[in-house]
Amino acid sequence: MLNFYELKLNHKDPVYLQAVLYVKRQILLRKAVSGDRLPSRREIAAQLGINPNTVQKAFKLMEEEGFVRTSSTLGSVVYVDEDVFRRIEDELNRELVQSFVESAKEIGLSFKSVVELVSEHWE
Repeated sequence: MLNFYELKLNHKDPVYLQAVLYVKRQILLRKAVSGDRLPSRREIAAQLGINPNTVQKAFKLMEEEGFVRTSSTLGSVVYVDEDVFRRIEDELNRELVQSFVESAKEIGLSFKSVVELVSEHWE
């Protein structure tokens, strides 16, 4: 079962989006795989110290995006096939690179400088 105790909330982003991103990262790291059960909404709310309605909002989004399925018999489980995994991987990679590029531009780094620095640190 996926544990939400490791999720450290920030004050910048909406809490429900942080919960969704946490599950996506766990999927990308293969710490959450298809069939893994998720704690109940009330359990997650208690673990994070947040309102259960906020958790419900996160679950609704995860279900809409197709990587969580909920049934009356099994509760909520992670659902990941190759397409879902690739979509999550692409989304998180793009967000990471976009954030990096924006930060580099903010401090005035040139494209050439960025490439040199990345090359230097890649190894």
